Amino acid sequence: MPRVKVSVIVPVYNTGKYIDECAPSLLGQSLPADEYEVVYVDDGSTDDTLSRLETIAAGAPNVQVHTQPNSGWPGAPRNLGMRHAQGEYIQFVDHDDTLGPEALERLYEHAKRNEADVVLGKMSSTMVRPRRLFRHTVDACTIENDELMQSMSPHKMFRRAFVEEHGLRFPEGPWILEDLAFVSAAYLAAERIAILADYPVYYWMKRDDGGNNTQHRFNPRHGFWSNTRTIIGQFKDGTPASGDIDALQNRLLHRLYHVEVLSRAREPEILREDPAEQRQRFAAAREVALEEFPAAVRQGLPAVSRLRAELLEAGDFDGAVTLAERIREIKPRSEIGDLRWEDGRLVADITLDLLRGDGEPLALVERDEKWYLDPELLAGVPGTEDGWEVPDPFRLAYAELVVKDRDREDWWYPEGDLALRLRPLGEGRSQLIATGRLTLDPERLAGGRPLERGVHDVWAFVQLLGVDRMVRVTGDATPGTPATGPALTGGRLTLPYWTGSGQLALDVDQRQRKLGQDIAPATATNSERIEGSSLPLPYVSATPDGTPAQVKVTVGTLGTTAELLPAPHTTTAQLRLPARLKLPDGRHPVTLPKTAHPLAYAVVRDGTVLRVEGPAYESGGGRRFLDTLADNRQVRRVRGRLGRNSR
Repeated sequence: MPRVKVSVIVPVYNTGKYIDECAPSLLGQSLPADEYEVVYVDDGSTDDTLSRLETIAAGAPNVQVHTQPNSGWPGAPRNLGMRHAQGEYIQFVDHDDTLGPEALERLYEHAKRNEADVVLGKMSSTMVRPRRLFRHTVDACTIENDELMQSMSPHKMFRRAFVEEHGLRFPEGPWILEDLAFVSAAYLAAERIAILADYPVYYWMKRDDGGNNTQHRFNPRHGFWSNTRTIIGQFKDGTPASGDIDALQNRLLHRLYHVEVLSRAREPEILREDPAEQRQRFAAAREVALEEFPAAVRQGLPAVSRLRAELLEAGDFDGAVTLAERIREIKPRSEIGDLRWEDGRLVADITLDLLRGDGEPLALVERDEKWYLDPELLAGVPGTEDGWEVPDPFRLAYAELVVKDRDREDWWYPEGDLALRLRPLGEGRSQLIATGRLTLDPERLAGGRPLERGVHDVWAFVQLLGVDRMVRVTGDATPGTPATGPALTGGRLTLPYWTGSGQLALDVDQRQRKLGQDIAPATATNSERIEGSSLPLPYVSATPDGTPAQVKVTVGTLGTTAELLPAPHTTTAQLRLPARLKLPDGRHPVTLPKTAHPLAYAVVRDGTVLRVEGPAYESGGGRRFLDTLADNRQVRRVRGRLGRNSR
């Protein structure tokens, strides 16, 4: 019997229908069923969850179901699942999430190939923005790669012997942040950590009822702040202290400070929650900040975050609210140049920046050879009357482009990087911007593989001066119109267009947008006339690999399949009809589905396509009359007789 390679551990409690949505993705893995097991642990459910689990187990030999009295949190059932697991590796999954079909096979192979203690698989989600951690696959790293701190959920693959060797267990009972406690201990102990970024492994889904345990986050019974201190202690014990803002310990603590502590002083939380309750959170966060975090952590923050930390640690709740109100109004902006196809890739120059609430650029002001944060932004914020110095405008700043598969919630990263620079605005003012080249290759964008059929929206993420925003990549064109000509990519049509909101999107393989609506203006002016069954189509970009795309067309009253062939070294494609069509003699319009205007006209004689004409070819009475004569059988016979006599 094959050894068990992977044990999937799933804690459940009053899951109901969600277990039936998760189970197919676990049981339908590409890894053979006798090489992995699914270990469900029911935490004392009071609904029909247990009976649902028993039904699943009855039909799947590789499924176990265990029960325990209700503990109130996922930690205890996960620990029980680990005690029953037989796999070489263990993978944690929540009951309302799903796995990609090849998730376990790919994770296990990546783990074995790199002898990894921990493997992070690419996560897709309906709830959070993409993580740059998953931009590239990594064979091996350690906690020195502080980007690991972007992913602290337990939905990873761990080598079981490694877990046992280091006694890794989840805190049990109502213990908020139990996932951070387990994962941080694993990161600190691991000698080799791998990242699988070229395949969507884990789909972290939002429940219809909004259910999750974060609603209990600040319940004193769950010990949020004491647990935060415990996790801070783990990082301090596992790394050397240093006053250098870029030392490992300070880089690791930065995530805890920014997410778990500083969030209590920033938008949206400080502006959304009840002020009386938020003041209590603010005071508790201040106490933890002052007592647990070295000064170097705050000093290493970018400008806006450092100001927010200053207000928090000074206990100035009202000042933090004022700053949050100003920062909330900041909007991202994208500026994109002319889009064009080059060697099968859609390219354009792009610039990203931030605007204040009044629409003016978020600026830096130079004074006495120092930079200060925009005074218009800070008017009325305590402690900034003399300005707020920005020692390093580029501190922790970055920007990246991302493409979202609208149907599958997958995020992909285009090739190339965006550069940061200061753009002069005049009168001693400059603006921090990100510039570079947008490069979208439909045949390689999905982790080196072609994009799936569907609509793919183009976004950007910017983190400038401590302000982070997602922004739709938009242009000046009319929403709903083509962004540039279609392209043949890998035998499929890719249609770039501006959505109803003005966002750049790619429709691959005509999932939602049809070819006809994008090329109608160009084909209407096509005056080509080519003997045979092919015709150049203007402004249909083409890849150089020679792969044809199949296109359904109607010729006259006959439905048939035509081909679009890339034309090497040009920006056009050839429409090629079948050489023979069962149609009467004459000139027949060629139309695409749901398109009123002809793409071309086919001239048919004796069931053979003599030539194909562009729609504009019919203009000009003299030329049309000569064509009519040329198509007349008697005229052709006379011309043939004259030709023979002249020899």
